[in-house]
Amino acid sequence: MEQDFLTVRVKVNGVDKRVAVEPRRMLSDFLREDLGLTGTNLGCEHGSCGACTVLVDGQSVRACLMFAVQVHGKSVMTVEGLASDGQMHALQEAFWEKQGQQCGFCTPGFLMSSYELLQHNPNPNEAEIRHAISGNICRCTGYQHIVEAVQAASEKA
Repeated sequence: MEQDFLTVRVKVNGVDKRVAVEPRRMLSDFLREDLGLTGTNLGCEHGSCGACTVLVDGQSVRACLMFAVQVHGKSVMTVEGLASDGQMHALQEAFWEKQGQQCGFCTPGFLMSSYELLQHNPNPNEAEIRHAISGNICRCTGYQHIVEAVQAASEKA
């Protein structure tokens, strides 16, 4: 049986991409397997853990719930897009300094959710941070260090 492919034109981390994909290809698989951006992790593959969180046109989405063809003509930012010229983003530095990660599996999703928050609210309080990250699950840290990291990053900006 012949497989039909669709061409997806998308800007990923500021770089224009044009890739032929199967219509049923998930965005998470497209990013990880087709583009080699393995920072977007797959946890539950049901959209409830947040490990696959990326930004599409500045809005956080679960890459495991979205088809790659749905980002045609859009801009996608993954965790790899946070660093610039080999320098970690202030948010990444704060996660490191405040020990906002332990095993690190969920960290990319937390970083992207936190980045989105800080883009809209550069000085969030603790309740706002907790609300923004409430869609992400961490089984290691207990969240306090993550909240402290986001607060520290907001103070650096």
